[in-house]
Formats: sequence, structure tokens, C-alpha cells
Amino acid sequence: QVQLVESGGGLVQAGGSLRLSCAASGRTFSAAIMGWFRQAAGKEREFVMAINWRGDNIKFASSVKGRFTISRDNAKNTVYLQMNNLEPEDTAVYYCAAGARLRWNDATLPSKYEYWGQGTQVTVSS
Repeated sequence: QVQLVESGGGLVQAGGSLRLSCAASGRTFSAAIMGWFRQAAGKEREFVMAINWRGDNIKFASSVKGRFTISRDNAKNTVYLQMNNLEPEDTAVYYCAAGARLRWNDATLPSKYEYWGQGTQVTVSS
């Protein structure tokens, strides 16, 4: 069992930065693929970034390439999403997810993740 709690969301102007954190409880965290997803109002949940358990393999959505980075600290049971050069289109609720039995090829698919956080709101003003 893994419980996830996101933090770090807020209101920022376009061009600004935020760092989201996702604190996990549970012994399977270090073995899990961790992902960040987002859901804007009226839209489906979409993949943002994912990181494998060693932290040496990353997937990202083309919309965040060069602006967002993902990292994890297995000693702290925490995964981070550093978001730079934010755009109004990045406004959404951001969710952290964990997949202990997830295959890396499926890491962009929200339906494949077993555990989800409650989400944190990110609002980017123009």
C-alpha cells in the first residue's frame, strides 16, 4: 500500500516557477514508477512526466519538454516536479501517481497506476 500527498501548488505569473513535491508512505515506494499527471477544468487527465525507480529513466510529454524536470529521492520517499517558464496552459490540478507493478512502457497511461494523491492546484496567470 502506498499513500501519496502532493504539495507546492499555487498561483504564479506566466514565466514563473513552482516545485511540486509528492511525499509517499509505504515500503514499495523505492520500487515504484512515479508519475505526474494533470487535469485542467473540463479536460481529461493527461500525462506530464514519469521516472523509474532508479531515477535514471524519464518520460515526458512534449508540452513540457525543456521546462519541467522530474526527480526522486528514495531515501525521503519523495518525488519532485520542477516547473519552470510556466504558461497559462499549464493551469491544472496536478496529481502524483505510483505504480509498483507498472511496466515502463505503460508509464504514460493513467489507468495503469495503482495509487494516486489528492492533487494540488497550479494556476498560471497571464
